[in-house]
Amino acid sequence: MSGGCSCPGCSSKSFKLYSPKEPPNGNAFPPYHPGSMLDRDVGRHTPYMNQTDYRIFELNKRLQNWAEECDNLWWDAFTTEFFEDDAMLTITFCLEDGPKRYTIGRTLIPRYFRSIFEGGATDLYYVLKHPKESFHNNFVSLDCDQCTMVTQHGKPMFTKVCVEGRLYLEFMFDDMMRIKTWHFNIRQHRELIPRSILAMNSQDPQMLDQLSKNITRCGLSNSTLNYLRLCVILEPMQELMSRHKTYSLSPRDCLKTCLFQKWQRMVAPPAEPARQAPSKRRKRKMSGGSTISSGPNSNTNSKKKSPASSFALSSQDVMVVGEPTLMGGEFGDEDERLITRLENTQYDATNGIDDEDSFNNSPALGANSPWNSKPPSSQESKSENPTSQASQ
Repeated sequence: MSGGCSCPGCSSKSFKLYSPKEPPNGNAFPPYHPGSMLDRDVGRHTPYMNQTDYRIFELNKRLQNWAEECDNLWWDAFTTEFFEDDAMLTITFCLEDGPKRYTIGRTLIPRYFRSIFEGGATDLYYVLKHPKESFHNNFVSLDCDQCTMVTQHGKPMFTKVCVEGRLYLEFMFDDMMRIKTWHFNIRQHRELIPRSILAMNSQDPQMLDQLSKNITRCGLSNSTLNYLRLCVILEPMQELMSRHKTYSLSPRDCLKTCLFQKWQRMVAPPAEPARQAPSKRRKRKMSGGSTISSGPNSNTNSKKKSPASSFALSSQDVMVVGEPTLMGGEFGDEDERLITRLENTQYDATNGIDDEDSFNNSPALGANSPWNSKPPSSQESKSENPTSQASQ
């Protein structure tokens, strides 16, 4: 479709509509047209790729920057940018001796990608067709049933290896969008060589026989397969290596401590949910030896006591209530205030209350003191009242 643009100040005569499969680089965008499929605030073309697809594009772009001078630090930075600290990478495929499954952790992932290039590959990228994206609570999953891992080899001759399978990824749903789970299930692979090489060696039977042989097994080079076999031993030893690096222990001591901790986890019973301990009522002891509980029955007992006994209780113990401290104080289950008991050992609270005779015969009282005369009982007062009335 061609035709002039009605936008003022635009000199373009025609433009091309690009497929969403093309990467969002500078050459893929059409010329700038104000007001035509543009973001009003930013002034750019509306994005047509999902965030997970764009992360795969960034991963491919970073792999294209690989050079032979790249060291372990470059591969570790690459893994840190695209993989979580607890990421797991799983590869499943089937060889002549049966199905294989290899799972490696974050520490061994950098060396896996490096082994692909050490096996003779000069380029590596992933092509996703019709991926399905699903949102979960804290991660986003990307499931692509038609994924192709493409590697290009220059030795012994130029060969393009296409590994087809299913790729399942889990991205953390945050700003960094790093991969937590990588699972690539390889189904088949194809090795492609240019026709020009066949035409050049059409008269050489030995060369044609060599060209007919595959340079990979199930799309993986011998360097990568050997490393995955080595990871079967290295992955369980990550705990030993981490302990040796952290505590500077000898390999034998690291093995002993790891085995002892694993034995403790096996022997220890499963953790039970914590039960709330029943609240305990604290009992206060009286100087006379009896105890008074702060439970609900204490109110009924206190009502039946005589005034004298209640007076003895109040004067017997001196209680000082202190304010609860912010830190370091243990106040019990109900956060009770701390009560400090102060006793006067020189004062006897029961003196003069239980023994009335000693109180009445005290020399401190005078002969005419009203405290010496006992109060008349109710019966005596009733008997005296009629005599007094009769005398009147």
